Amino acid sequence: MNQFEILGEITSIETIAAGSGVHIRRYLERAHGTGNWLKRKGIASIRLADGTIRQAEIHWFEAHGIGRRDFKIKRIIQ
Repeated sequence: MNQFEILGEITSIETIAAGSGVHIRRYLERAHGTGNWLKRKGIASIRLADGTIRQAEIHWFEAHGIGRRDFKIKRIIQ
């Protein structure tokens, strides 16, 4: 389930890890650039590859000036 599109805004955003707590920080810095990386989670409406629309908890990484990267579906809510 790695092919999906986020529809609308992400709500209920929480920070899971920051700074050295982000275990793949070295990968993120090599792939996207140096920044204050955060691992975050939230709820969003998504369209799956088969066209169905669902609510899901998604996780991603973000850094100021770089933006949100590497989105992943953690669980389908509806």
